[in-house]
Amino acid sequence: MSLPWIIVDTAVTPDGKLVLQRRGERDYLITIDGRVLMNSMTHRSEAALGALACRGLAVLERPRVLVGGLGMAFTLRAVLDALPASAVVTVAELNPVIVAWCRGPIADLTARAADDPRVTVAITDFADALRAAAGSAQRLDAVVIDLYVGPDNDTRAADPLYGTRACEQAFTALRPGGVFAIWAEAYHESYAKRLGAAGFTVAYERPAKGNRRFVVYLATKPAWG
Repeated sequence: MSLPWIIVDTAVTPDGKLVLQRRGERDYLITIDGRVLMNSMTHRSEAALGALACRGLAVLERPRVLVGGLGMAFTLRAVLDALPASAVVTVAELNPVIVAWCRGPIADLTARAADDPRVTVAITDFADALRAAAGSAQRLDAVVIDLYVGPDNDTRAADPLYGTRACEQAFTALRPGGVFAIWAEAYHESYAKRLGAAGFTVAYERPAKGNRRFVVYLATKPAWG
């Protein structure tokens, strides 16, 4: 008989009611209005997103990375594991309760990734953080989006996260050779073409064992860009 889910905490947000539940010692679930957002037992694609975005950055002197969305911090953990001690990582997370959970009841799932001294968590919309990064003189080595709603064929060109302008801002924010990595539930040629139109060289991987739909887009800014 499987163990029951126990409610650990709840929070009402502008997007709906967030609920953190636990089953056993390390099985956690986050839902919003009853819809599953994250499960601690199935995070292969999120971890792959962070690792793929930051591969090769360990040799840099002071790499800079922007992460959109904290979630359960599995992507952040993979980002940190790929970076040197001198790295600077900014996480843009809209909901303070998610940050509190990652620093509290689920912190041990990722060896307290959100408390790593390399990390600054900004309570802000990722679209605003990306816009600010594009306007900064300090270029990034990687931009990573790990949000529970990814791009698809219905994503409008004006979408603040995955639209034309957002792709262009990511391109501007990155140094030559930098990587823009995006998690999505499935591959959509229309989004790959949008990334290409912004100047990126686009590839993708399907890293989720047992689920061939989940996709990591890897958009690289040309080394001469």
